[in-house]
Amino acid sequence: MSAFALPADDNTTNDPARRAPLVTGAHDLASITETVSRVVERPAPPPAWYAAISVTSLVALSFFVLVGYLVTTGIGVWGNNSPVFWAFDIVNFVFWIGIGHAGTLISAILFLFRQKWRTSINRAAEAMTLFAVICAGLFPAIHVGRVWVIYWLAPYPNQMSIWPNFRSPLLWDVFAVSTYATVSALFWYLGMIPDLATLRDRARTRLRKTIYGGLALGWRGSARQWHRYERAYLLLAALATPLVLSVHSVVSFDFATSVIPGWHTTIFPPYFVAGAIFSGFAMVVTLMVPARAFFGLRDLVTPRHLENMCKIMLATGCMVGYAYAVEFFVAWYSGSGYERFAFLNRAFGPYAWAYWIMVSCNVVVPQLFWFKKWRTSPWRMVLVSVLINVGMWFERFVIIVSSLSRDYLPSSWGYFTPTWVDLGMLAGSFGLFFTLFLLFCRYLPMVAMAEVKAVLPHEAQRARPAPEHPATQRDIVPA
Repeated sequence: MSAFALPADDNTTNDPARRAPLVTGAHDLASITETVSRVVERPAPPPAWYAAISVTSLVALSFFVLVGYLVTTGIGVWGNNSPVFWAFDIVNFVFWIGIGHAGTLISAILFLFRQKWRTSINRAAEAMTLFAVICAGLFPAIHVGRVWVIYWLAPYPNQMSIWPNFRSPLLWDVFAVSTYATVSALFWYLGMIPDLATLRDRARTRLRKTIYGGLALGWRGSARQWHRYERAYLLLAALATPLVLSVHSVVSFDFATSVIPGWHTTIFPPYFVAGAIFSGFAMVVTLMVPARAFFGLRDLVTPRHLENMCKIMLATGCMVGYAYAVEFFVAWYSGSGYERFAFLNRAFGPYAWAYWIMVSCNVVVPQLFWFKKWRTSPWRMVLVSVLINVGMWFERFVIIVSSLSRDYLPSSWGYFTPTWVDLGMLAGSFGLFFTLFLLFCRYLPMVAMAEVKAVLPHEAQRARPAPEHPATQRDIVPA
């Protein structure tokens, strides 16, 4: 079987990898409810959760302290200079937008293609999308310098000619990212409504019942509600699917529509989209492997889910490596001395160390997924996934900083060196992202119970009685 092939959802094949179950263990409808709900309902989370959120929240707090320092002091606290006017701020923005792509791909596109293996990982991937977009949106807001007039970016009417250029891709970013965030949030919340109703019905305190009851929007699991729910979910999936291609394509136009050597190329939209999916799936694996271990979800997030994501990372990693090669070919074939110099400077100039870190992590390391041992060993996957995201961050660094640091005139060349504020804000954005994800794991169902129940074998869809809780709509699955 090709490493790129997605397993079929039926069990008619003789290939053991394709017959791997989506839910392991002796689970039925009630036991799935118990497995997912106890993560939220337990009085205290595992000690590892407290240790993790203590660290990440402190790092996240440092991010906001540094933002305050930036606003009160000025952008001079960054290492930006002439000609490197964009540096860590835009590198981090493009990186976090890319991280958010896997969530929409897993949720919307795989749903439309009826890939049932998405069911146990889509909820966490959708949450990851929202948190990554939040982190991404902070950097354009603070990099404008005068953050007290950030409201100028709001799309209000243009009578006062406040928009300098409606044809600027920087303006397209505002609409693309805000649309992506809105649709992703609606898609994530709509999918949680049946599970929030389950938590409401199982709640033992008035506070929890009130909160989850309000979030459940009166869900009772009737046939009419399921019908409306499935239609709305399908429509949002169809609406979200083009966003996977459009959002990062628009982000790539920030560069591709310019005349900077190394940026002015038509390969950027597909190249950026493939890289975004690549890094997004790497982050999903990085998050889900520890989560399934610490929260007892190994039976629901199975090796089949993880192996399929590794195959997608291998496929998109090969696409990214192909794009790197095409960039060098186009630079040579174009006959432009500026373009040739830009790419030779990337590989052999002052930022060569960053370029070869990028190539090693994004092209060489993913080839380990050709070997089944690396696709089926969870902690090996995490190692490769972390290295992939290191490489993808350096990819954005190489594209932005190395191209800007060598202008058309040698007299205007410069070298960007990050300051402690740059490094602190990069670390702080990761702290914010992981803090939000840990809070999500603690207070919301991180696996879509209703969808997992729908992919159980038919004979397992008979709910056993749960003495400690009354029978509720949690044992109802969509048709």
